[in-house]
Amino acid sequence: MLKVMIRYSLICSSAHEFEGWFRSSEDFDAQSSAGLCACPECGSTSVTKALMRPNVATSETRAVVPVVAQDKQLVAIPPEAREFIEKLKEIKAALLDGSENVGKRFAEEARRIHFGEAPVRAVHGEATAEDARALVEEGIDILPLPVLPGERN
Repeated sequence: MLKVMIRYSLICSSAHEFEGWFRSSEDFDAQSSAGLCACPECGSTSVTKALMRPNVATSETRAVVPVVAQDKQLVAIPPEAREFIEKLKEIKAALLDGSENVGKRFAEEARRIHFGEAPVRAVHGEATAEDARALVEEGIDILPLPVLPGERN
């Protein structure tokens, strides 16, 4: 189940502005009424929602904080990880450059190449986990390639 949090701009009675994350508007109201929302600067529990500008996703904002689906949850990619992911994309592209896509026939074609029944060449494609395990057990060198953010969009 996807869990969503709402970010509110908040302001205390001393006009200090800060942010808070809540499950719902009702959750904010309940916590505020109970005195559980406090200003991080002065400690005041007299906190209200401040005026907020709409957060409209554009292609520019999506590029700033990409989001990746992981186990049916959304995970924001930290800025320091973006450079690493770009490097992985370059490495993957280099591995695939000049490689023949044999699709779902990957396990069969890898065996044919290994046993000299097909010309030696770089191939890539799809294999089940069971097929990949069997290839490794047969001594056939394979390298699983990760699906990187943005590749299935």
